[in-house]
Formats: sequence, C-alpha cells, structure tokens
Amino acid sequence: MGRLAGKVALVSGSARGMGEATVRAFVAEGAHVVVSDVLDEVGGSVVRELGDSAIYEHLDVTSDDDWRRAVHRASDVFGKLDILVNNAGISGHGTVETTTESEYVDVFRVNQLGVFLGMRAVAPVMKETGGSIINISSVSGLIGQTGLFAYGASKWAVRGMTKSAARDLGRYGIRVNSVHPAGVVTEFLKGNPGMNSMYSRQPIQRRAVISEIVPLVIYLASNESSYATGSEFVLDGGMTSGNDLEVAEAPSV
Repeated sequence: MGRLAGKVALVSGSARGMGEATVRAFVAEGAHVVVSDVLDEVGGSVVRELGDSAIYEHLDVTSDDDWRRAVHRASDVFGKLDILVNNAGISGHGTVETTTESEYVDVFRVNQLGVFLGMRAVAPVMKETGGSIINISSVSGLIGQTGLFAYGASKWAVRGMTKSAARDLGRYGIRVNSVHPAGVVTEFLKGNPGMNSMYSRQPIQRRAVISEIVPLVIYLASNESSYATGSEFVLDGGMTSGNDLEVAEAPSV
C-alpha cells in the first residue's frame, strides 16, 4: 500500500517542473491525480503516461470558473478530493523602484490570488471528508531578497494566507501548510547558471533538486502529517540559518 493510497489530489501547474514530479510521485504512492495547467498539450502527455490514475483539466489559476470546473471534475471522476497542491506560480524580477504596477499585479494574480481561489474552491468538498492543502511558497516568503520585490511580497502573502486558512478550516479536518524551498533546479532556471552564486555562502552551497522537495510534499499530503497545520516547512540548504558576517575577536580582559 502506498502512502497516499485511496487519496485524490489536484495539483496546479503540474504539466512540468516540480508540479509534474509531484503528480508522478503521488501516483506512485497510490493516489489518483488531476493534472492541471494552462499547457494543455504537455499536461495531456503527462496524463497519457500515468494512465487511469490521472486526468487532465485546463486550469488558469486566476480564473474562479476554471477552479470550480477542476474541483467538480475531480469529484465527478474520482468521487472526492483529499489533497490540493497550490504549485502554480510565476517569478518576477525588479526592485521596489523598478517594478511597474502591471508587473506587480501580474505576479500577485498568479501567486496570491491563484492560491486564494484554489483554497476557496476546494474547501466545500474537503469539508465532507477532511483534507490537506499544501501551498508552495518560497524562501522569499521568509526573508527579503534584493531584486525580487513583487515575487517576495506574493510569497509572504501565501505564508500569511496559509496560517489564516488553517485557523478557518481546522475544525473541518482540513490541514493547511506552506512549503518554502530555496532555488530549485528546473527547466526555468537551467539557462541561468549565474543563479548558483546566490547559494555559495549558505551551508549547502547549491540549489535543490526536485527530488529533494517532493518527499516533503508527499509527507504533508499523507496521514503521517495529521498534526501539522498552519506551519512553514523550509528546505533551503540553510539559507535562512544566518549569515557570514565576520565578528571581530573580543579583546582580552
């Protein structure tokens, strides 16, 4: 028996990258999954490989109608919905001075509004049997980072919404937690080797790989994490553990 046997999961942004790895791992652990994305052809290919354990649903996370259809489809095909992974997100580079209003709004529509709409859409269904909502935030939702003004603000918002939703939904047996990775090697970042320099001063001096993040998501989706809610789970190679500022030696007395 897999760790997610009998469970049904909806994962946004799961046509590729960490979302794709998550749905593949969920199926391997016995779950049925709804692969959802705006990349219909790529997502459909993933579903064909996964077979009867998966279906595909087009999902623009900024669309309330799309969320409603995806949740309805999960319930209609698989009979229930136990797990939501709010994985879809976009990046955005710019300081408080250089970020335009439209850039800021675009990042927030996907990274914050999308998470809100997803949680709101699944809540009525999950109230019937309980469930687990996993919001993928970032280390940028824990610390400030230069040049990531809108992105960081949106990921801090995800952290806050997670805590509030955990308070609202806990009485119904619905757990809500956030995951905070540092840089993860995906297709999006492979073309930017300079990103590695960001991690040279942390204890583990590299970016994470997807296979180091997905097991945590499986844990939060499973009954093993039944007492965890409203919490941040950090996988950052030690980035938030401190800094390397040199401290002058104290004078002898």
